[in-house]
Amino acid sequence: MFNAEVRAMLWEVIRSWQVIAVTVFILIYITIVRRVANIYLDGRRRSAPKKRKIKKEKADVPAPTDSDDLGLEEESPQDEIIDEE
Repeated sequence: MFNAEVRAMLWEVIRSWQVIAVTVFILIYITIVRRVANIYLDGRRRSAPKKRKIKKEKADVPAPTDSDDLGLEEESPQDEIIDEE
């Protein structure tokens, strides 16, 4: 399939120091990222807070009312200012 020159060139490229250095760098990078991710995930699993049920007293919940709590009043049409020219 391949002739001898193409095979020889491919073998030389694969054995070049640049290809080997980049391959080693990528392997080290992937290893470090996976270890950091495992440490992070283990820490999150262990420190997950336990859910606690808190009893709420009835006095804490405000009852709905019809009054306006903000004290705002509706504007009447008499309060509008009309500029006449």
